[in-house]
Amino acid sequence: MPRLLFAALAGVAVLFATTVGAQMYRWVDQDGRVHYTDTPPPGSGAKSVQQRSSPSSGGDASSLPYAIQQAMKNNPVVVFTSSNCGQACAEGKALLASRGVPFREVPVADEKSREELKSASGGDLVPVMTVGRSASKGFEADMWHSALDAGGYPRSAPPLTAQQQKAAASAAEPAAKADAPKQASAEPPEQPKGRYLPR
Repeated sequence: MPRLLFAALAGVAVLFATTVGAQMYRWVDQDGRVHYTDTPPPGSGAKSVQQRSSPSSGGDASSLPYAIQQAMKNNPVVVFTSSNCGQACAEGKALLASRGVPFREVPVADEKSREELKSASGGDLVPVMTVGRSASKGFEADMWHSALDAGGYPRSAPPLTAQQQKAAASAAEPAAKADAPKQASAEPPEQPKGRYLPR
């Protein structure tokens, strides 16, 4: 009995694995019946053919595990790299990929990106990884793991799809600062009126 149960569960797991990320087709046959299949409609009699991604394909950041979504919200990860960073940058990004951590990459190549790097780390060397407001300068695996642990990122998460990484990077774009100083009003301030003006 346990063997039969195990075999059934294994079959369900294989079936689930083959359907994740599959394309779905919606089409209408010659009799007007609507069909949903994971293969293209047969023959040329199909009408209104629509191709869609399966809901399980994970095309946006909301399909990430809850722990990852919370960590992204509270402590977004940004990695500063450059064209001549070489192995250190490659190993840093590989570490993030192995943990399934979404991140925004900032290639430091102009004045704006250099200012962003300096603001984040206080220096101009790469790679730098920021987790929330905490910056890790240079690449050292243990240091990066510790920073990600402190930021709430789980040690083991499924690898990100290209769509998830792109959506996560977009979600991590810096928002406009809410506390930016407001521009002075064009109108002059109102002058006090009455008998008791300040001297």
